[in-house]
Amino acid sequence: MKTLIVEDDFLARSLLSTLLSEYGVCHVAVNGREALAAIGRAFDEEDPYDLICLDIMMPVMDGQEALLELRKMEAQRGIRGLDTTKVIMITGIDDSRNIMKAFRQGQCEAYLTKPLDRHKLISHVRDLGLIV
Repeated sequence: MKTLIVEDDFLARSLLSTLLSEYGVCHVAVNGREALAAIGRAFDEEDPYDLICLDIMMPVMDGQEALLELRKMEAQRGIRGLDTTKVIMITGIDDSRNIMKAFRQGQCEAYLTKPLDRHKLISHVRDLGLIV
């Protein structure tokens, strides 16, 4: 499993990387703009990410905007439906409005709130069919 962790908080980024590196390679980005550059390179190299853990509240470009741009990039490449990248949105607060926005738009598959719970994270990744 190839994962991109997009998180501006060092501790959360480190924890996600530690937890998910057991299941495959993990790359990190500190904001949405950096994430989109990494995602574009991965598409160009025909080695896209299987999972993106995307913080909602970040400087430069937030997670909601980055998620919409990701889906546009996929649509331009003809990637649709079950072939799109699996995205778990992450928020530092129980921000139901932002989380529901991503779900209503059909843009993300799951969400987690901080502090991160290892069991919930791994359960989501299993439910997405990325690990057994």
